[in-house]
Amino acid sequence: MRKKRRSEDGGFNIWRSYSDMMAGVLLLFVLIMCVTLFQAQKSYDDSLKERDEKIALQETYTEELLEKQKTLDEQAGTLKSQDEQIKSKDETIKSQDEKLSSLAERLTEQQKTLEKQQKTLEEQQKKLASQKKKLSAQQDTLEEQQSALDEKTELLATQQQKIDKIIGVKAEVVEALQKEFSKKNLNVDIDSQTGALTLNANVMFDYDQAELTDSGKMTLSMVLPTYCKVLLADSYKKYLGEIIIDGYTDTDGDYSYNLELSQKRSLAVAQYLLDIEGDFLKDKQIQELQDCLTVNGHSMSDPVLDADGNVDKDASRRVEVKFRLKDEEMIQELNKIMQADGTSESKDSKAGADKKAKKDDGKDSSADSGSPKSDSKKN
Repeated sequence: MRKKRRSEDGGFNIWRSYSDMMAGVLLLFVLIMCVTLFQAQKSYDDSLKERDEKIALQETYTEELLEKQKTLDEQAGTLKSQDEQIKSKDETIKSQDEKLSSLAERLTEQQKTLEKQQKTLEEQQKKLASQKKKLSAQQDTLEEQQSALDEKTELLATQQQKIDKIIGVKAEVVEALQKEFSKKNLNVDIDSQTGALTLNANVMFDYDQAELTDSGKMTLSMVLPTYCKVLLADSYKKYLGEIIIDGYTDTDGDYSYNLELSQKRSLAVAQYLLDIEGDFLKDKQIQELQDCLTVNGHSMSDPVLDADGNVDKDASRRVEVKFRLKDEEMIQELNKIMQADGTSESKDSKAGADKKAKKDDGKDSSADSGSPKSDSKKN
């Protein structure tokens, strides 16, 4: 009996423990559900609050946009009014311009009338001048003025020739270069404005090389002597400032590499010129050439463009030989001419003033000598 009772008590305790455990689990589940519902409610409230804030902000933006639209409409109305005012003013200005044009025509007619009257008055004054002495004096004055005018005209013509010669030196040099190349039947690319001689680098050098080819040397031996002999001629060397050799590459590759390549190519042309200078220049001209020779490399700058505006790479690879005149010397010579002109004018004006003063002195002395005679008659 005791064993049976003990076994029943043990089974009851197990079920009671199990029920307690299940109750705890249920309670835990209920708590989790409550926390989950609380958080969900809070998230829902936060989303509602955020939505309300966005709606309020949207309404604020809408009001601002409406106000700005209203302002823009007002400004558009103001601009329209101003346009109408401008049109009205333009019409007023146009009307005034027409009136001014009419007045200008009237003034022109009046001016013509005044000129006719002036001519008539001058003719009458000439008729009134009947005294032979005055006419003779006027004739002498006119002859002196005409003589002075002729001298000035001759001086101005001489000065104009000098100025034209100085200004036209570059054009003369370019023309002389063209004639010299044409005389030797050399077909070269020379700029008719600047006199720059363009040499195709594809003929002068192999691709990506700075050493002259045989055909390049042959071309230079025909072109450079002609170019330099014209520039170093006695007629032009006093105006010559520099003989410049510029090297250019195409736009492929690195700038620094192309700069070095263009410098080497222009230097190779200059060195070849110095190597052959003794074949066509005198000793004095050789020194003059060395004094004015300049070499530059321009890398890929200033490329040549084709008709479509694209870079012509073959034409861009080139060497240009050009010259610069001594602008300072030319300006100084122009100043000398202008100073000479001013000196001659001042001398002429001084001589005229002295002559006029002598005539005035003669008139005064004759008037003074006549006064005592009239007094003696009175006495």
